[in-house]
Amino acid sequence: MTKRLQLLWSLLFIAITLVAQVPAGYYTNIEGKNKAELKTALSKIIVKHDARSYDQLWTDFQKTDATSDGYVWDMYSKVKFTFISDQCGNYSNIGDCYNREHSFPKSWFGGKVMPMYTDLFHLYPTDGKINAYRDNHPFGETATGTVYDISKLGASTFPGYSETVFEPADEYKGDFARTYFYMVTCYEDRILSWNNADATKMLNQTTYPCFQTWALNLLLKWSRQDPVSAKEINRNNAVYGIQHNRNPFIDYPQLVEYIWGTKMSDAFVATGGAEPVDPVKPVDPVKPVDPVKPVDPEKPIDSSTLEVTPIGYSVKIKTKESAVVYVYSITGKIVAYKRIPKEDTIDINSKGTFLVKVVTSATTVTKKIQL
Repeated sequence: MTKRLQLLWSLLFIAITLVAQVPAGYYTNIEGKNKAELKTALSKIIVKHDARSYDQLWTDFQKTDATSDGYVWDMYSKVKFTFISDQCGNYSNIGDCYNREHSFPKSWFGGKVMPMYTDLFHLYPTDGKINAYRDNHPFGETATGTVYDISKLGASTFPGYSETVFEPADEYKGDFARTYFYMVTCYEDRILSWNNADATKMLNQTTYPCFQTWALNLLLKWSRQDPVSAKEINRNNAVYGIQHNRNPFIDYPQLVEYIWGTKMSDAFVATGGAEPVDPVKPVDPVKPVDPVKPVDPEKPIDSSTLEVTPIGYSVKIKTKESAVVYVYSITGKIVAYKRIPKEDTIDINSKGTFLVKVVTSATTVTKKIQL
């Protein structure tokens, strides 16, 4: 087998793996639909799931939110919490303990209302103190906010909204966008009752399009800039094993465009979870690279075109053009996946030996790193 064919099979395997865990026939009834009709069809599939108790979430997090070295995967901080022993509890400072964060604030849907109250798709283990800072503020972007570890809180600087917002780290913005798309889709039959004053800062009191204009623009931007990661894929599968439904916007990220984005005039066809989004007005002016496109591994490589630098629990990638980066554990498991412009940092959240594969339009380079 030639090097070129080996590479092609490798890339195709990665694309197939992204949707390998979706049960056969799970999404059959969404074919040929778009906009509100597509959203409603999805709702009928995913709203049927097993509700957890609030206490069960502590144990569930060990299956859904563990780093590769066994610590809590906190998307609000870099603190390495230990499951169970570090759960809140009382806290006074960042790093004291982790708790159960409703990323879609529970007050927005009425408090301890089931099954939203314990739906794992929007519940994450996070630093207790940072969670308290977040309070019920909507997600957003703030250029002038106060930094709390990897998160920020301050006045919104995103067009269309100026009140206080909570901004997560860039590497998790897509995760939270797909979480919000899930919530308004799964609970479409209840959303009209979510009229809390804080909720209406992001929601517009409709079943479609559901969001205020500024909020929809923000979430679309985040979903495009931060594509589905290995973390999300693994978590989606783990949650499915617990409550027996899935987040379709992780299985098929392009669904967002057919419901709210640039493909609303097209009928959805399930061509695979790895289908890239090609928005008419891309947020990132750098053209994305197709991860399944064959490349020429035999082309001479100028070492100056690529830098792979380990930094703490992250790896910094610098190239002369946009690229797709895959990070593998030494056992071959994908631990990170990201489209990047010429320079970016990918968070791995664990120590160890990793293989970093960088795919550009010109070549593919794999480097071994130690964190």
